[in-house]
Amino acid sequence: MSLVLVIEDEPAIAELVALHLRHSGHEVQCVADAEAAQAAVTARLPDLVLLDWMLPGQSGVQLARRWRADPRTRELPIIILTARAEEADKVAGLDAGADDYLTK
Repeated sequence: MSLVLVIEDEPAIAELVALHLRHSGHEVQCVADAEAAQAAVTARLPDLVLLDWMLPGQSGVQLARRWRADPRTRELPIIILTARAEEADKVAGLDAGADDYLTK
């Protein structure tokens, strides 16, 4: 079973995404900020990260850049899932190292 780490600070959105992933047979871990996300990745490398851009403290884009710079997490699949839908935001998210970019 694959582990999907959902990093989302809106509890209702996190639960909805987690519900659908669990129904598809995935193990899901939800965290609400970059600090908790880093702790989760340090404890166990997930198979996929669904990453919100706008998080309290550090942004998802900053977190993606940090993971791409670390040899242990360089190949970690990251999909940014965010309300930011401008073309410039998509480019910035992909430039930060996300593998894909989905708008809510």
